[in-house]
Amino acid sequence: METTLAGGKSSQFRQGMQAGISIAIGYMPIALTFGLLAKTTGLGLAETVLMSLIVYAGASQYISLNLLALGTGIFEIVLTTFIVNIRHFLMSASLNEKAEKDKLWKKALYAFGITDETFSVAATKEGTVTTSYIFGVNAISYGSWVICSGIGHVVGASLPESLQESMSVALYAMFIGLLVPALKKHRKTIWLAGIAAILNSVFSLVFKLSTGWAIVSATLLAAVLVEFFYKGEVNHG
Repeated sequence: METTLAGGKSSQFRQGMQAGISIAIGYMPIALTFGLLAKTTGLGLAETVLMSLIVYAGASQYISLNLLALGTGIFEIVLTTFIVNIRHFLMSASLNEKAEKDKLWKKALYAFGITDETFSVAATKEGTVTTSYIFGVNAISYGSWVICSGIGHVVGASLPESLQESMSVALYAMFIGLLVPALKKHRKTIWLAGIAAILNSVFSLVFKLSTGWAIVSATLLAAVLVEFFYKGEVNHG
């Protein structure tokens, strides 16, 4: 009986890894780019890999690099990362309803590995999702992200210094690449980006806030204002 149970868990884990292969492949170029940009920002190989190991959130890691390059304080970076990743609470709570009952420490462990992509794969699987299946999806995705981050840093270290310095522009190009598709689909995103940019300038130039606090304050206030405006528009309509 125990052998059958162990075999079932192993099978579910393999299924999860197979389902996560596409995620792992998709993470490769993004993680490689992160590692390369981390090198140009001034992070060492160990720091780069450690960030991917502990943070494991693409958008937040790119934002952190940008904030580090601007000389932002640690608290502001942590707070910004928390705000960007707050949706993970909702994803984990939602997946908990679909996942099989298991020990709390196991749920906490695989909740750490939940990303937009791994959540989508696990949430769209028919029936109850087993713990082993989720661990399988998370394992291959997490491994791909961490390993490719390190490889990207090593590759970046071998590039000419002039090219490394010029790669800092890629940070802004990355943000533009993430923002433009959203701008095309949602008018709200245009307002959010525009208001946040204006508020950030006001906080920085007029109120002389530090770069980190200006970004955090502008992001929070812009989100509240845009949501308030759209909620009022819907109620009025």
